[in-house]
Amino acid sequence: MNETSLTALFILLVGLIILSGFFSSSETGMMSLNRYRLKHMVKSGHKGARRAQNLLNRTDQLIGVILIGNNFVNIFASSIATVIAIRVWGDAGIAIATVLLTIVILIFAEVTPKTLAALFPEKIAFPASHVLGPLLKILYPLVWAVNLFTGIILRLLGVSSAQASEDHLSREELRTVVNEAGALIPAKHKDMLVSILDLDNVTVNDIMVPRNEVVGVDLEDDTDVILRQLKTSQHTRLPVFSGDINNIQGILHLRSVARLRQQDDIDKDMVLQLCAEPYFIPESTPLNTQLLNFQKGRRRFGIVVDEYGDVLGLATLEDILEEIVGEFTTDFAATSMDIIPQDNGTFIIDGSAAVRSINKTLGWKLPTDGPKTLNGLITETLENIPDTNVCLKVDGHRVEVLQIKDNVVKAAIVHPRKKKKRGTGS
Repeated sequence: MNETSLTALFILLVGLIILSGFFSSSETGMMSLNRYRLKHMVKSGHKGARRAQNLLNRTDQLIGVILIGNNFVNIFASSIATVIAIRVWGDAGIAIATVLLTIVILIFAEVTPKTLAALFPEKIAFPASHVLGPLLKILYPLVWAVNLFTGIILRLLGVSSAQASEDHLSREELRTVVNEAGALIPAKHKDMLVSILDLDNVTVNDIMVPRNEVVGVDLEDDTDVILRQLKTSQHTRLPVFSGDINNIQGILHLRSVARLRQQDDIDKDMVLQLCAEPYFIPESTPLNTQLLNFQKGRRRFGIVVDEYGDVLGLATLEDILEEIVGEFTTDFAATSMDIIPQDNGTFIIDGSAAVRSINKTLGWKLPTDGPKTLNGLITETLENIPDTNVCLKVDGHRVEVLQIKDNVVKAAIVHPRKKKKRGTGS
């Protein structure tokens, strides 16, 4: 073999190694594409993304054409390298060609291209789709035959392509995506997105205004008391009941009685005529369901009842929205009458304060899977109703009962959980 032929074979070998690198990087690039980002780019009209998605829609065909090309190129390169080595080194050239070609292919046609493709999948996959698409059409009969035999072997092994999971994110996976978004999503927006995902795990019982804090109109009160209440109420909607809150008669929107506030001859029948039908909510309704129910019924206010129909409290659309966007006040701990910070770092907390509100306001992690209020948490921990001021620990927080009335803890001093001291080495 003359020198010209040897040079031509060497150039052909280099070209084959480059092609091998192309197929290797194409495979890694295509498989490393972020499918959700790819869908977004397709919707935005990106042509390269559209070509790549068309190829990925039939992953078996894509992998088939890449592997056929890659194996053909590598085997052809091995044959050429063997011919060159025998001409240069004789019979010993076979072993030399095997070793050298393995090193060259490993470095220049496998590791380096695949690493680059893993780091920059879009820059590799989108240009590669220009070649892989037409190549798939040319080699389609061969690809189809290979996939046919592959499918038969898989079925013999008890594996079906229909078993492949669809490309969907679960709630927990989506939560991870949001949390791992880094600076791409502002922290406040992350909190809102995670809160939306948590709506399914929270019920109206967790966010309702408890029964003992509900402000309403009692029709058994004197007319002047009712009139004074309507004129001074800070609430937009008031439940109207007779004697006991379980006897709900309707919901009164103060906008409807604005003209009556200027009258002194208001009577209870007039109040009842202006009431809307009460809307009742089962206590176990998840917040995401209730949000949709409010939207469907064009409502903003509901009465929460238990399985026996007894009133437990009330829930509003604003309460649900606060679960998503946070409290509407800027410093809830400073303005809340339920949580009063002390100079020594402790907090005087009302016994009726919701555990979830305490956690959100102070950044604590008191258990929320049991009692809904601090009073309930204390009595559950003690396993009885305290008849005197006691001190106890609740989930690592020191709690000092301040006031007990009518078998209910009215107030308690709660200490923040002590931070564990780091051990010092000897």
